[in-house]
Amino acid sequence: MSRRSLIGEALAAPAPSLVSDVEASQSGAARTFTARRLEGFTEAARMVKRPTIRLKPSECSIWPGNARDYALLTEDRVRSLIDSIQAENGNRIPVVVRRTKNAALEYELVIGTRRHWAVSWLNANHYPDIELVAIIEDLDDEAAFRLADIENREREDISDLERGANYKAAVDAYYDGVQARLADRVKLSKSMLSRYIGLTEIPQSIICAFSSPMDLQVRHGDKLLPALRNPVLREKMEAAAREIATEQSFRQSGDEEPISGADVVARLIKATTSRTGRVQKATIEANGSTIGQVERDRARGLTITLNPTNLSADDILEALRPLIERAKIMKRSARQ
Repeated sequence: MSRRSLIGEALAAPAPSLVSDVEASQSGAARTFTARRLEGFTEAARMVKRPTIRLKPSECSIWPGNARDYALLTEDRVRSLIDSIQAENGNRIPVVVRRTKNAALEYELVIGTRRHWAVSWLNANHYPDIELVAIIEDLDDEAAFRLADIENREREDISDLERGANYKAAVDAYYDGVQARLADRVKLSKSMLSRYIGLTEIPQSIICAFSSPMDLQVRHGDKLLPALRNPVLREKMEAAAREIATEQSFRQSGDEEPISGADVVARLIKATTSRTGRVQKATIEANGSTIGQVERDRARGLTITLNPTNLSADDILEALRPLIERAKIMKRSARQ
């Protein structure tokens, strides 16, 4: 069943248990997740009732109030959607647009950023006849924000950081800076909303340590923010973040697996609790065997200890080469 059908069915004939949940919430009882989502879907169903039209992506500007950062979309990130739209000769689920007054383009895209990007890509890559299926809605910015939020909660590829920034902007723009008002309108707990918005306090100097903004999650913010609010600990964390970012770049250039979000957080936190934060140790491996240990100190550089081994000098040098190259990269980075 399509998402739109699900919304319509929930609006037309809610199950008795769901009705009871909603009524209980209205009387002051604790809201269940199901009841909150039903209210959200009901709100969406009230707004999405228009017949569809077909248009070119170039006829739409992108509403800046949506959580998704259009500039971060890439072919790899949208590949499965591109394939689906190509196979079906269009987007099965319509995007939502609204008419714009006194603007260069007649329509503004409110919901469906990935679908818009995918059709644009197909138009530019041998499929110029595929059009964007859309619904026209008469929405003010606050209603557009709420409808987009309902849509975005069903998507797994919007980062917690994007959502946090979107919520923060919406609080200031539509709810007079009162987080509780936004939380009530979008059926989100006040504590969870606060955690999302808290991510916006994390500076770019820390975000750059993550391989992708998608790796920075709300639960990570809970661990990082207390230390970041302490100037002394923040300085240590930023120094560690620069080193991790350099290592991430080195891994990417060598087609290695990136450092996971959880490991990045663990290393950042460790940097704030270490007495010196200077010496880092790692084993040296060659042909599947451990042949020694390397210590990297910011002041002294590399200290390499080798164990007796039957490996040839060429094999040993080959194992040491990437360590030396990585040290050069980190040293250049530290100077910048």
